[in-house]
Amino acid sequence: MTTSEDLWRVLHEVYEMPYGPGQVAAVEQLVRRADAEGDAHLAFAARMLATTAYVYGGEPAKSFVSFSWCLADFDRAPQPYHARHAGNLLWHFKYMINALLDFPEVPLDRTYAVLDDMERRYRDGGHSLQTVYKHRHRVARHLGADEEAAEWYRRWVTTPRDDLSDCAGCDPSAQAGYLAATGQDEAAVALAEPVLAGRLSCTEQPQGILTALLLPYLRTGRRDAARDAHRQAYRRIRGNLADLGQIGEHLEFCALTGNEARGLEIVERHLEWLDRAPSPGAALEFSGAAALVLRRLDAAGHGDLTVHRRAHADRPAADVPVGALAVELADLATGLAARFDERNGTDTQSRRLAARLTAEPVGAHLPLSASLRRQPPVRPGTDPATATPSGTDPATTTPSGTAATATPAGAGTAGGPASVARPAVEIPADATAGELLDLAAQRWRADRLDEMAAVLARYDERFTDDPGVPELVRVRRVELRAAEFDSAEELPAARAANEEAMRRYRELGEPVREQIVAGRLGVLCCALGESDEGLRLARTAAEYLAEHGDPVERAGGHDRLASALIRQERWAEALDAVGRAEEAAKASDDPYLPALLVLRRTQCLEQLDQPAEFRAAARRARELSRELAMPRFLTASCLAYARAVDDPAEAVDACDEALRVAPAEAALPVRLTRGRLLMAADRPAEAVEDFVEAVALCVERGVVDGAAFLRWELANAYRLAGRLAEAAEVAEEAVGALDRLGHQSEADQCRHLLANIYLALDEDQPALALLDQLAENLDGPDNLPGRAQVLEEAGGVLYDRDRDVLAAQRFAAAATAYQLAGLSVDELRSRRREAAALLWSGDVTQALAAVDRADQVAAALPAATVEQPAVLWELAMLADAAARVLLGADRPGEALDRLAGVAGQLRAIDAFGEALQVELLTGELLLRLDRPAEAEPVLRRALGALPKTSGAVPRAAWLLARALTGLGRTAEAEALRDEYRLADGD
Repeated sequence: MTTSEDLWRVLHEVYEMPYGPGQVAAVEQLVRRADAEGDAHLAFAARMLATTAYVYGGEPAKSFVSFSWCLADFDRAPQPYHARHAGNLLWHFKYMINALLDFPEVPLDRTYAVLDDMERRYRDGGHSLQTVYKHRHRVARHLGADEEAAEWYRRWVTTPRDDLSDCAGCDPSAQAGYLAATGQDEAAVALAEPVLAGRLSCTEQPQGILTALLLPYLRTGRRDAARDAHRQAYRRIRGNLADLGQIGEHLEFCALTGNEARGLEIVERHLEWLDRAPSPGAALEFSGAAALVLRRLDAAGHGDLTVHRRAHADRPAADVPVGALAVELADLATGLAARFDERNGTDTQSRRLAARLTAEPVGAHLPLSASLRRQPPVRPGTDPATATPSGTDPATTTPSGTAATATPAGAGTAGGPASVARPAVEIPADATAGELLDLAAQRWRADRLDEMAAVLARYDERFTDDPGVPELVRVRRVELRAAEFDSAEELPAARAANEEAMRRYRELGEPVREQIVAGRLGVLCCALGESDEGLRLARTAAEYLAEHGDPVERAGGHDRLASALIRQERWAEALDAVGRAEEAAKASDDPYLPALLVLRRTQCLEQLDQPAEFRAAARRARELSRELAMPRFLTASCLAYARAVDDPAEAVDACDEALRVAPAEAALPVRLTRGRLLMAADRPAEAVEDFVEAVALCVERGVVDGAAFLRWELANAYRLAGRLAEAAEVAEEAVGALDRLGHQSEADQCRHLLANIYLALDEDQPALALLDQLAENLDGPDNLPGRAQVLEEAGGVLYDRDRDVLAAQRFAAAATAYQLAGLSVDELRSRRREAAALLWSGDVTQALAAVDRADQVAAALPAATVEQPAVLWELAMLADAAARVLLGADRPGEALDRLAGVAGQLRAIDAFGEALQVELLTGELLLRLDRPAEAEPVLRRALGALPKTSGAVPRAAWLLARALTGLGRTAEAEALRDEYRLADGD
């Protein structure tokens, strides 16, 4: 049978629930049960709670009934308990004024009557009228009575505050909003920013004051602050229906900063809330701002985009074009504004809406996503003040600022001695066709592919239609066309060109040139998956050239064989081929060949796990590539060296050099490697830029999977850098992308990261929702350990937040999952934690039952397991928890028996802190059993062993003083109280 005491405990649990429909349903049920029980105090307290639940749960209209009931009950038959609620009842008047204004069907006379009643009661109670003036100002602003609003504002800010004034965040928020609306942006910022520097704990803060500062920040040029305010505030309000009106302010901000795409996402996320808007006022704010965003999208040519709208009442679900939805929402907002103006006898709301619907952006586009570039990336070693403007490649700009031709991408001059700088290729105007192809081939060997392309373009311009060009020269052009295709990663086209060149060389009786091309074709075949044919071609060519070629041709043949073998991961054979190539190259005067071969050697040595040799080869490749100004080779060499060295700082330096010279196609691996190395070096704040750039590169290149996975890494970098709001935003993007791509396991791992970020942000509800979703996702038999872990984590969160009933449920579910997974020690831990949560919830009977279940698990542990230190610790902690439950059940003797020998067991495994905890509990139990003589030495030993700064010291001293008093040693007890500054009542 339910008693009033049980219902009061339910009241406490409902109070601890998050705002929303769940709390509303629970408090309404409690009101009915309190009325049925006939407990007048409980009925009053439940309705007081209901008023707050309705206001913050997005159903303010219901608060009119609960508030009126409480006010009438307070006035009709005053009781002692009414006095305890008087302050809150006066506070609720503020809720009523705000809510009444938001319903145009409520006459203004009713609002004024409530305001007058509020003022009378505040005066009668001796309270400041500061907040009364604030709400009179709010009414005047709503009506557009500017002079009246200014006068009430003056009284509001000059009247002393008291306990009924809004908090230190809410008052400045409203004041900043008024200043911004009257063109005083600088004053709004100056007023609000000192408040943000302090500590805000109100339900409505800091999101309220940050939202008030969005436009002042933007209009005064504080764009970074505006961006951060939007991100931080929106994430706090996006889950609260009661904040629909504020969400409209964030939609307007998106439209004014060129972020219509983000605005569209927000519209789609919250559109269904319009069907259950908290009030017509909130619906007006949201629909007007949403119409602005959608109108701008339509005007920009994106009218074919759609917004999915869920079914509601007789309206079916549909994908609505943004243009049509913009018209519909503008009409809705216009109608609502007209209703307010009719009630108010003004045109204020219609004028404000018209201004909003035609608002234009303020300044340039402001990137809002934490995974997008905020500004063009600056290469390490570059002075940001002189960095090349966005859209200009530093590699293709001369010191005079004019465009240079045929300069390799990424080979800029910034960055000190490691930079690769060289003049553009000079193409003689009178060069013959053969000389141009010789120059192109030389540029190819030098890894200057754009220079090669420039020379070949000149050849094509002058000689493609020249009938006097010898056939051998024309075949060489086909050979070099294959090189162009290969460099562009157009492998089938490269293969066809090589096959044509081979055939034509054979017809011309040029076997050496034929085999050179055959070796290249072999490597291409391996890359295209035709490994057997490719290796045959490469091997045959290498053998022929070894006998008939010059030193360069012999070295090239062996190198191409090594490349084919590398494609098949036959590392040892490839290394042998590289060695033969290096031996042949000794007789060559080609300066570029050694750089190519030592880089090939690094590939093999890394895979063969020869770290010292790998490091030496990478160092040599880096030196040669730098000397010869070969950007692609230097990039690869630097990355290899970064992987080869043990010192993270040295590895990052190598990546910095790579980043200074990397061609465009290598920027992604360089950024990724550098970011990961910075993470390994515990420099996450620096890694953020690399991961942001890597995400941007993936997006630009359409690498959807890569962008999703890199957002995951970026979120973790933000987290470790302490930028939690950005970490949460990017992790949310990653989870959504990974889900869409079908990467369920990775999405769940990212969800776990996101849950921990939410907890660090004190956003318990979304964290718990994610943990619950993870537990649901991990419902298969193979995932039982993971399911149990997240259930236990959720229990821990709830326990730390004093939501003990729910915590006990999660711990029990975790224990069941651990049991099914055969993890008995983990099951034991969860059963112990379940018992502790039940004890704190006040349900001692169920706590005793949980102890029994834990004891059964402990009794079934294998004997060998029990000797392990971790298990001994768990058993000792179970004894401690069981003793506390027994003490709560008023069974101190049994509790003391559970602790026998436990402190010694803990000391044996060096768990000294836990041993002291057990000794303090032992001393307390001895005192409860009226055995102070036994308690005194136990407590004295514990007090002496505790660190002076321990939070347990006051309790230990208090217990010892009690023991001394029980022994009649009152002087010692008093001296102890004085020493530890314990008051008599402590």
